[in-house]
Amino acid sequence: MHTSHRTRRPKKDAVQGPSAGFVADSPALSLAIHAPGQFGRVAIIDITPQAEDGVFPMRVELGETFDVSAQIFTEGRSTIGADAVLRTPHGRITQRLPMHCVNPGLDRWSVQLQAGEHSDAKPWQSDWPSIKRQLGNWSLTIEGWRDVYASWLHDARIKVAARDDIENTLQTGATILRRWAQSTDSGLHARNRRVLERAAETVADSGQDENARLAAADTPVIEQLHTTHPLREAVSTVSRPVHVQRPKSSFAAWYQFFPRSEGAHLDPETGEIVQGTLRSAVSGLERAAKEGFDVVYIPPIFPIGTTNRKGRDNALTAGAHDPGSPFGIGSELGGHDTVDPLLGTMDDFKTFCRRAHELGLEIALDFALQCSPDHPWVKEHPNWFLHKPDGSIAFAENPPKKYQDIYPIDFNEDMAGIERETERIMGLWIDAGVTIFRVDNPHTKPVRFWQDVIAAVTRKHPETLFLAEAFTRPGMMRALSYAGFTQSHCYFPWRNSKRDLSDYLPLTNGDAAFYQHNTFWPTTPDILTDYIRDNGVAGHAIRAVLAAMGSPSWGIYSGYELIENRQRAGYEEQAGNEKYEVKVRDWSKAEGSGIAELLTSLNAIRRRHPATTSYHNLSVLRTDDPNIIAFCRHTPAEFTATGKPDTLVVVVNLDGHNAHQSMVHLELGDYGLPTDQAIPMHDELTGRSFQWGWDNFVSLAPWCDVAHILSVEY
Repeated sequence: MHTSHRTRRPKKDAVQGPSAGFVADSPALSLAIHAPGQFGRVAIIDITPQAEDGVFPMRVELGETFDVSAQIFTEGRSTIGADAVLRTPHGRITQRLPMHCVNPGLDRWSVQLQAGEHSDAKPWQSDWPSIKRQLGNWSLTIEGWRDVYASWLHDARIKVAARDDIENTLQTGATILRRWAQSTDSGLHARNRRVLERAAETVADSGQDENARLAAADTPVIEQLHTTHPLREAVSTVSRPVHVQRPKSSFAAWYQFFPRSEGAHLDPETGEIVQGTLRSAVSGLERAAKEGFDVVYIPPIFPIGTTNRKGRDNALTAGAHDPGSPFGIGSELGGHDTVDPLLGTMDDFKTFCRRAHELGLEIALDFALQCSPDHPWVKEHPNWFLHKPDGSIAFAENPPKKYQDIYPIDFNEDMAGIERETERIMGLWIDAGVTIFRVDNPHTKPVRFWQDVIAAVTRKHPETLFLAEAFTRPGMMRALSYAGFTQSHCYFPWRNSKRDLSDYLPLTNGDAAFYQHNTFWPTTPDILTDYIRDNGVAGHAIRAVLAAMGSPSWGIYSGYELIENRQRAGYEEQAGNEKYEVKVRDWSKAEGSGIAELLTSLNAIRRRHPATTSYHNLSVLRTDDPNIIAFCRHTPAEFTATGKPDTLVVVVNLDGHNAHQSMVHLELGDYGLPTDQAIPMHDELTGRSFQWGWDNFVSLAPWCDVAHILSVEY
């Protein structure tokens, strides 16, 4: 590994004889760069990934592997080399790796890097300060350089074989070898310098056979030095920031439940539902931890308004005992800074968070920036709301949908004041134990608003993460990620066919993921697709496997284990929507479907395999059945804690009713696998073993196995 980044120009060798005084074979000239956009001697352009002309840095989680590429070239036919250097915010070099030319015709060079080491440290744990110090803007520097030794050796082999200008050629080689031995940039040990100096003496000795002279410069030892400690001349550099974020910023397993449904039961005397509280909701925390999840997400826990309160399944009129939607925020009891008394107190919430932390869980709180007509803001800040010509406040709507129980915020009058209040409220909940905010419909607010708020909050609390619930246009979703949203809901629930998934998986796990981290949720309180409705237990298993293996970040909505898949007529959402009522569930029935056990297995597989942690290592494999999809995740040995490569092959039958068979093609060489022998594969779901090669027969039946998750056994 190189430790110096400055090239010291060696002393020039003068040719004796008729041309004495003329300097021959001088080092390749370096060109100083004085302004952005100036080229060095080696041109470096088209660096990927890069967004908006480099305004927004690429984002990765600490320890995540990622690919970087660029077009790198110089004039003429000179051989070049390239390195990528990764530095922490404090300037310490953590990696210096050679780049490789992957497309000589287009001068495209690439390398895979890793920003530090993966960690599962939580913000409240004792080792958090050491993690915190590693976060922020790292520096990625691409260095292109003239490889004068390789250029010379290529030509010298040809000229000596053709007996063409041999003496000048070999004297040039001796000069280059001496320059290499004297180079400080190469980081050579003294014994290696002597190797090069002795080789230079032999190459320069005109009394020896020319083949022997050339052979002295073309040995395995020198070839190895050229690989590890090359002579780099005319080094040219281009730097880009890489924003390294904390653990769980992209690799996370989410579990959502409504605290008021946890511990809810029927009153034996009245037959009415008695809702749960923050104290009884600890059962949800324990279930999430048992199933291996990292983050518990809860909807708003603030007081719910009574004016225009919605009834069951979004009915305009609420019954006497309907609890209302937690998204109709605010009453005479308080607003976004108050715990609904029906759930408990702020002390109860702090206790809830402490218990979550004891179980290794982070708490994500829903932040919906909207109000019921009863919210204190309506009287205190009437200019924060849009008024109709008749003086009344306009309720929220998205025609034909209407939300009579919600007033949207209007940002035209006092956006700065709304920002300050939002920052205050978020700080209050962070102090109580919240580390993540799931933001409801952020795309209906100005992007700049979120950019300001997230910058202010993370300046004080850099550990805070943000999930965008933004089902909207691609440009808006990308802009929200630029603004600071760490993860995002996405259109995965509706990507169910092989064709759709074959397109969507590489999109989610491609260069776009340096900015937008898609989180795969099979269902949410607002989403229950026809596929989930129609495919029963097998459909739930299929979508869970695709979500857990298809994205580093995935989530499950409570009740998934119970196969809650009855749709509200005419809508792709659940009948008896939990947003409008308290659910009484019999969790003893969860064992019957096997889904809870599957979720637990999937999270365990994810923890065991580093290949599941990156948004940048997935490739779709070729299959010949329209209902069988297969994809591979691969992390090379140098980026795993074990020193062994990690390769997972996921094969899924998308048909929840019928068995299907297919050949699956695995391009062995692409994953560093032997091409001349059988590859032992271990099914992480069942424990069975298989032998794989280039083309492999797979048969999956929904009543038996909906999927294989195969790990290569080295």
